[in-house]
Amino acid sequence: MKSNILSTILLALFCTGTASAQQPTKPKLVINIVISQMRADYLDRFGDNFSSDGFRRFINHGVYYTNAHYDYMQTNTAAGLATLTTGTNPSGHGVVSENWIDFTTGKQINLIADSKVTGLECDAGIGCYSPANLTVATLGDRLKEFDSQSKVISIAATPVSAIVGGGYSADTYWLDAGRGHWISSTYYFKQLPRWVTAYNAQNVFEQYMNRSWDPSKAETAYKNSERTVIDFTPEKQGFFSKPFFRKIGSLFKKEDYSFNAAALLYTPYGNTLTSQFAREAIIQEKLGRDDHTDLLTIVYDSPRLIGEQFGPRSMEVEDTYYKLDTELSMFADFLAAQFKNGEVIVVLTSDHGTSDTYKEDGRVPMGRFNVEQFKMIMNGFLSAQFEPANWIIAYHDRQLYLNRSIIYSYGFNLAEVQTRAATFALQFRGVSDALSSTSMQNGYFGGGVGQKMQNSFYPKRSGDIVINLMPGWIEEDSTKVSTSGSLYDYDTHVPLIFYGTSLPVKKVYRNVSMTDVVPTLARIMQITVPNAATGSVLTEVIPNQR
Repeated sequence: MKSNILSTILLALFCTGTASAQQPTKPKLVINIVISQMRADYLDRFGDNFSSDGFRRFINHGVYYTNAHYDYMQTNTAAGLATLTTGTNPSGHGVVSENWIDFTTGKQINLIADSKVTGLECDAGIGCYSPANLTVATLGDRLKEFDSQSKVISIAATPVSAIVGGGYSADTYWLDAGRGHWISSTYYFKQLPRWVTAYNAQNVFEQYMNRSWDPSKAETAYKNSERTVIDFTPEKQGFFSKPFFRKIGSLFKKEDYSFNAAALLYTPYGNTLTSQFAREAIIQEKLGRDDHTDLLTIVYDSPRLIGEQFGPRSMEVEDTYYKLDTELSMFADFLAAQFKNGEVIVVLTSDHGTSDTYKEDGRVPMGRFNVEQFKMIMNGFLSAQFEPANWIIAYHDRQLYLNRSIIYSYGFNLAEVQTRAATFALQFRGVSDALSSTSMQNGYFGGGVGQKMQNSFYPKRSGDIVINLMPGWIEEDSTKVSTSGSLYDYDTHVPLIFYGTSLPVKKVYRNVSMTDVVPTLARIMQITVPNAATGSVLTEVIPNQR
């Protein structure tokens, strides 16, 4: 009997020890690094030229998912960041685009614009943004709810990235492109923290305004061959032309070519400014310095802005990633110096990929979809089918919004109008699929193109007609040679790496959904998932979890 009692005690102690071993210690700081518009193939394409301490440090010492995808069509920045922070698709979190039409008023709604708030320490009318139009809780919101002493901070060069990346509860900062300062709005603060004001007073951006964009490597070392502003001629290296600055400045309604603060976002220095401010936030806010887990989201917007201007096959994009490789190396070294082993977990990923560079004379099938022509011809078609009128209100991100007041006033059947319009849309060059909102709201698509389009559909905000363009096709835009927004692999396939000394080291080849990131981080942080999350815990990151 004594022997049996002793065996029982030993077994209980063993089981307790095993359970404890399977439950890792909570990290002091979790960092989400989101590199906007980074395609998964960049890690392989440029990998030989990366240093051992940048991207390859994360790849070689983390859990690297080689086959991570977004499972929907609307692969834009706002939707991608919302998925990364909520753990669900646009059909669940409601962020289908930065703009949409309110069907009850017919007016356009912007995702972050909020007339009830004002920008802090910026010109009047600048920075009037908030998360008021977000619809579900984020991981940061859940963390603050679980532990009010945890700190949640979101940093990005553009306001939409910062706000969607942070959610309702984060201290959120973005760059004022006019002044080159980091700002926020009265939704988040009564006034900017003193350390931010002091940091802005240093005018850090000024040191980059007169610098050139010098290539990181010899010309023969680059994988890409197309180039626009990078020049390898010694006397012209890094030359920025006045037309370049004028073109970039015009995006911010600035005609003066010397308006460099905005133009910096279209150079690798935009990433540098973001990294520097993120390090300052970690120090000044004392992130990860106590037992209350903190969350920091950093979105690098410049890779997307550069990619749209020059395309993924350009030396400018390639060089951006070599310089970002150096930024990540410095940031990882900074974290290693600030924290002990096991105290920090980093997720490195992207919000979406991008199409190949559009070429007018390219041999590979591709094209530009003329939105204005589509709207005009569609309006003529519906006028001929029903009544002459202004049938089209707007078009946003492959969504066509019809004038429902006309439909209702004439007593037309909404589903019939949408079906006819969707059928007619298929006749347009470049359109491969078209679905009506009624079909997506009332039907179920169990796979393929229909499922991905439906995963992007949110009844209150999505258009009456949603179209999918053919592979390689992008919407007409004279300022861009490459964009995202499709359901093809080049847009949905992104890097995903979990890095931290407390995590295993492995390369995972199975297909995983980007909705799985939030549930996995919630398990690591030992909190419940946000209320709309639909993803699953990635067991390679947290072994022995069911």
